[in-house]
Amino acid sequence: MSSAAEILVVILAVVLAIFLIVGIILVVYLIRLSTEIRRIVKTAQHAVSSVESVVSGVARLTFPMFIAEMVGRYIKKLSKASKKEK
Repeated sequence: MSSAAEILVVILAVVLAIFLIVGIILVVYLIRLSTEIRRIVKTAQHAVSSVESVVSGVARLTFPMFIAEMVGRYIKKLSKASKKEK
């Protein structure tokens, strides 16, 4: 084999070794990133469920208050109308 071919083989081996090392490092970082994303998603799911329970509790309280307010307005209108008739 000629010296030019040997040089090309060495250069190719070095480039492939560098590519393999960079690939391994990239895979390690991607694994770390995926575990971090998984942790963040769990935290976000917990926060959303907490907010959802608070909103449902507020909704249970506000709906009867809304109905009571509407009935109160209707009664006031009726009482004003009855006072005007007298």
